[in-house]
Amino acid sequence: MGLPLLLGLLFSQTGGLLPQSIEQPNSCITAERLCLADPACNATYQILENCSRSYAKNSFFILDHAARNKCLQAETMIRKSHFQECRCQRRTQRQEEQCLRIYWTVHSSVSEGDFNLETSPYKNVVSEESLKTNYNKLATQVSESHLAGDRTNPCLQVAQVCSLNRRCGRLRGMYAANCSPKDGHPCNQRKCHQELKHFFGKVDMDFTKRFLFCPCEEEFCGERRRKTIVPDCSFQNSSKPNCLVLLDTCLKDYICKSRLADFQEQCKPSSSSSDGCFQHSHATCLEAYMGMIGTPMTPNYISNSTADVTLWCTCENSGNHKEDCEEILSSFSSNRCLRNAMQSQMGLNQVNTKDQEELQFISSPNIQGDGTSTVLTAKMYWESVKKTQPEVLTQNRQFLSNSVYSGDQLSLFTLTLTLLLLLLGSP
Repeated sequence: MGLPLLLGLLFSQTGGLLPQSIEQPNSCITAERLCLADPACNATYQILENCSRSYAKNSFFILDHAARNKCLQAETMIRKSHFQECRCQRRTQRQEEQCLRIYWTVHSSVSEGDFNLETSPYKNVVSEESLKTNYNKLATQVSESHLAGDRTNPCLQVAQVCSLNRRCGRLRGMYAANCSPKDGHPCNQRKCHQELKHFFGKVDMDFTKRFLFCPCEEEFCGERRRKTIVPDCSFQNSSKPNCLVLLDTCLKDYICKSRLADFQEQCKPSSSSSDGCFQHSHATCLEAYMGMIGTPMTPNYISNSTADVTLWCTCENSGNHKEDCEEILSSFSSNRCLRNAMQSQMGLNQVNTKDQEELQFISSPNIQGDGTSTVLTAKMYWESVKKTQPEVLTQNRQFLSNSVYSGDQLSLFTLTLTLLLLLLGSP
């Protein structure tokens, strides 16, 4: 078989163009490229782009009947073309916003002031799990050499493991710096949110889940957990906006709108499900919840003494829309699926913590750190304290009781040996 024939077969299987094989098959970016090359699809797509801009400008207001019908017809037509079932990938920041802009262009009517956003624009890719680092393995390796920590404060332990991981420590330091006031000036919330999204998007979920959902029994631990995202900058403002206004702000942002849609789908509660989730996946619910951090609708813990979460908004002065407002607020504060997922993760963290070998650490004096971040600059010397004195005594007793020469057997052996020596020594 000649080389030209081989190349022909290869191109026929890959669609003829090498870039196509590299692009994701169901990506909205790929769908847009194919649509723009098709005159009929391109014309319909231009209509939808105009509709999308009109919806963004009018926000909650409805277009006139004729314009609305034109947009709906174009949307129905184009969803049957290259854009059918197109989705976007998480954790691809360079292309994520571009892909989401395309997705919401062909789903323009969905977000017209409606809290329920239909379905998530993100596709669930199982291979994304391979990006995770085995946290337990790293924590064990670190505990055998450098890790020091108060075992009564799991949140502090996770922070210390994070500080020893290059990516986690670096990105955590960046968001902590950008979420803190500088020279007496208040923080820049936009930059703070940007760095938080970067942290939760780039650091492996094995770290971020334990970081955000560490189990606490004491308030000092709960305070550290609540302050994980530096809420004075990322969560709170001088006054609470109405939740409807917060939603309106979110819907104008492609990232926030997409993360909200993802949260609604992955954390949809179910009264008939034993795990409380319609999708039966606590892991994807927690991932979707973390995706909301760094958006205008950033959630956080209510206080140091509870694991309940909420949004920084109120439903006062909602008028006839109070029910809609309470639906937004309760989707975080009274979400059975989210609550069960968080409790499940916190319980898992607690089990993993107990499974680790108990170590007593003696620190050298060259450690620099405070309550927010810890930098280990010297070796940590450790000694195991698994065996206590009672355990040693018990083991000694077991050794004596199981020994071949125990009690009476030892005395009989000594008497026999003495008699034998006397007999051999007699003339």
